[in-house]
Amino acid sequence: MALMKIYKYGEPILRRKMKPVDPAIIRKKLQPVIEDMFETMEAAHGVGLAANQVGLDMRLAVISIPSGDEGETIDAVLINPVIVEKTGEMNEEEGCLSFPGIFAKVKRFQKVKVHCFNEKGMPVEINAEGLFAKAIQHEMDHLDGICFTDKVSAISRLKIKPALSRLKAETERNMKR
Repeated sequence: MALMKIYKYGEPILRRKMKPVDPAIIRKKLQPVIEDMFETMEAAHGVGLAANQVGLDMRLAVISIPSGDEGETIDAVLINPVIVEKTGEMNEEEGCLSFPGIFAKVKRFQKVKVHCFNEKGMPVEINAEGLFAKAIQHEMDHLDGICFTDKVSAISRLKIKPALSRLKAETERNMKR
């Protein structure tokens, strides 16, 4: 397994809508990618990671959130996810591995039902609420080229604007190297 580069704000792939994954290749070709994504996410202390955050053009995301039990986690692989039901509302602080050090409140649905394929290529239905639902929505936004900063209030956007400008300038410098 290997750590992957996490793309930062300002890199074009974060703004592109990702291509659907052919279910026929999931079991044959995606296992090492999924393992590397989990390892990368854990090393960066994140709870979710979308494929475009590591430079891959595919509708794939991984999530690992604490379950409340002693060190236990809920791990999920979402391939070609689609939200089919959503209810409730929450407005909580979010951060993102592609926006290190930047946090802001984002409105999300409290509960979601998602249809997708799992790491074995099997169709699954995921019912999530709270942090799990928030993580799913955040990663699915990435797969559509939407960043959490696009969803913050105008006041929050003004507050984080200097940090976003610094991060984008740093990213552009790194892209030129």
